[in-house]
Amino acid sequence: MYKTEILFLRCIIHHKHTSIMHKLSTNFDKFFHITKSILKKHFNGSDNFYFYRNKPKMSDCQIIAIALTSESLGIDSENYLWTKLKNDYSKEFLNLIDRSNYNRRRKRLYPFILELNKSVADILNQDEDIYLVDSIPVPVCQIAREKSSKICKENFESAPDKGYSAVSKSYYYGYKLHLVISMNGVFQSMDLTKASVHDIHYLSDIKQSGLNNCTLIGDRGYLSSIYQLDLFESCQINLQTPKRINQHDYTYFPFIFRKVRKRIETFFSQLCGQFMLKRNYAKSVLGVSIRILSKITAATLLQFINKKNDKPINHLKYALAN
Repeated sequence: MYKTEILFLRCIIHHKHTSIMHKLSTNFDKFFHITKSILKKHFNGSDNFYFYRNKPKMSDCQIIAIALTSESLGIDSENYLWTKLKNDYSKEFLNLIDRSNYNRRRKRLYPFILELNKSVADILNQDEDIYLVDSIPVPVCQIAREKSSKICKENFESAPDKGYSAVSKSYYYGYKLHLVISMNGVFQSMDLTKASVHDIHYLSDIKQSGLNNCTLIGDRGYLSSIYQLDLFESCQINLQTPKRINQHDYTYFPFIFRKVRKRIETFFSQLCGQFMLKRNYAKSVLGVSIRILSKITAATLLQFINKKNDKPINHLKYALAN
C-alpha cells in the first residue's frame, strides 16, 4: 500500500511539471508578441535594441520574453529552465543560446524591461487617482550568514545590510523593496534600498516618479507632516496615513482607506507566493534587481492579459489558462 501511494505521488508531481512546461512555448509566444508590440519603437532591426556586430542567435525581444515566461510560471532557477528547454523544447527553441550569455544579456536589457513594465502599467492605470505605498523585506541570505556572506558586496553604497521586519517581528539581511501600486493593484513605481532605510525616505523618490494630482495611502511608517506638505506642494499628492493614538490631533483612520490598503498586501502575497520574491539565487546587486523587476513585470503583463480577456486583472494564476 505504501509503495502504491509513493508511485501515485510521483505521477502527480511528474504530471504537474509536465503540464507547466508544456505551456512554456505557448506562453512564450504570448509574452513575445506583447513585448514586440509595446517596445517596437526601440528596435533597430531583427527585434534587437542594441547593435551587434554579429547577429545573435536569439534576439533581445526573445531574451525578455523567456525571462517573463519563466517568472510567470514560477520557474526561478535558470539552471532548471535551461535544462528543460534543451531536453524538452529543443525543436521549439532551435537557436537557444548559452545560459551565461542569456544571463548577461538579460541584465543589460534592464532599462527596456522597465520601459515595458511602465508602458503596460500606464495603459492599465489610465484615470487612476488613488495609489498605495508600502515596503517589503527582500532577504539575500540567512541572518546567521550576515558577516560571512559576500553576496552583492561590490561596493558599500549598494551592499545589503541588516533590517527589521515588523510583520515577522524579526531581523533579516538584505534589501527593502518600496512599491507604489494603483488601487486596482497595478504597478506604478518602485525602488530597492538597504534594509535599514526607513520607509519615509522613499517619499522623496515619489516626487520623481511622475505621480501627481492623486491620493497616496500609506501606513504609519509614512507618517510625517513635513513630507506630507512637501508632496502636496510639489506634486499635489494628498498623502493619507493613520495617526498615532497619542497624537494631539488624532482622528480615526477612515474604514475605506484601511480596506483599500489590503490591495497592496495581497499583491505582496502574490509576489512572495506565485513569483517567489524572497527566494534569491543572484550574487550581484544588478542580478537581484533584474530578478525583482522581471517578477513585477511578469505580474503586470499577466494583469494586461486578463484585461484583454475581460477577466479580473488580479487573478494572476489563471491569466495563462487559455
